[in-house]
Amino acid sequence: MTAPLGIKACLFDAYGTLFDVSAAARALATDIGPQWQPLADTWRAKQLNYSWLRSLMGAHVDFWQVTADALDYALDAHGLSRPDMRQRLLDLYFNLACYPEVPAMLRQLKTAGLVTGILSNGAPAMLEAACRSAGIADLIDHLISVEEVGIYKPDPRIYRLAMERLVLPAPAIAFHSSNGWDIHAGKRAGFFAIWINRSDQPAERLPNPPDVVLHNLSDVPAVLGVAV
Repeated sequence: MTAPLGIKACLFDAYGTLFDVSAAARALATDIGPQWQPLADTWRAKQLNYSWLRSLMGAHVDFWQVTADALDYALDAHGLSRPDMRQRLLDLYFNLACYPEVPAMLRQLKTAGLVTGILSNGAPAMLEAACRSAGIADLIDHLISVEEVGIYKPDPRIYRLAMERLVLPAPAIAFHSSNGWDIHAGKRAGFFAIWINRSDQPAERLPNPPDVVLHNLSDVPAVLGVAV
């Protein structure tokens, strides 16, 4: 399926979509040993769980605190509670690498005249640091953080915030996320929704399924009709 005419902007989730959330643990795989991937998986799962639970509890803190709390849980769960490792992992997470196809894909979108942006749970400082370290800061026009609202995705206010910031109606925005629950929420908000299903997950049993499912971001320009 190709996107309908009238798409003017492309929004991307950050973590797991543009930036590799396993990169920090992978970088220390020699020190961590074979538990590095289970550690990364637990860290990510708790990071998401804590964002949702804090939203429901009305106990918001920014995503950097959530990330640190989730890491503490993951290190404890895997018997790896070492202060030196904790700090190294946090430093690496603050400066995550992007997936290899991301820079070229963003350049194609920018060349075609599309506005680009990130819509993320991440705190502004986290997003700015990740974009700089990944070398894509000049390819992103808007960094939109949930901190402007004070609640995490998939609250509908987050997706409305994106429309307000871009000054565009929902049908003019293509939204990309590797998180199934996030892409369903984006579709519910009215975006053209592209699920980046990097790990071949089954479809979520939620309303408002995505318009397109891709394995990575390489084919996004083709879907949007702007491939070179």
